[in-house]
Amino acid sequence: MRTSKPYTNTTFTRRVDHEAGRHRPVQTGAGPQVCERCGAAYIKRRWVAAGVPQVESVKTLAAPKMVVCPACRMAADGRFAGEVRTGGAFLATHHADIEHLIRGEAGRAAEDNPMARILSMTFEAPDRLIVRTTTEHLAKRLGEALHKAYHGTVHYGFSHENKFAHVTWMRDE
Repeated sequence: MRTSKPYTNTTFTRRVDHEAGRHRPVQTGAGPQVCERCGAAYIKRRWVAAGVPQVESVKTLAAPKMVVCPACRMAADGRFAGEVRTGGAFLATHHADIEHLIRGEAGRAAEDNPMARILSMTFEAPDRLIVRTTTEHLAKRLGEALHKAYHGTVHYGFSHENKFAHVTWMRDE
């Protein structure tokens, strides 16, 4: 059914961007850049993990500019972009397995994006674990891995204004 209301773009023009793109890394200057803390390199508009032959050749051949990568900056500032809250009686009895799964999944995510890291993993109680990540995609990925491996219930919450993901996974025996 057609409507008489004319199409307007008010949905997008009225959205306020309070952060004004601060979540995007600002890389100025020509040439490669290397993080002075973790050793990751910014090559061809992409961060590459330390230890890759491409990064090692950049460190030796060129005189790279030493900077602090966005993930190390978030860790230093105490900011995080994703939070995974887990809980339930199942966590209390299998916390070593769940911690191993989370660290393994974060390692696999770092192969694709070296800026995706776990900032902290805190056991508040035997049946409560909070994991804070540098990217909202890693938080979602951890929630999906927990749900796939151990079932339970998972809930995803995303904030559209400040690039934040809140994931809750619960399982009782």
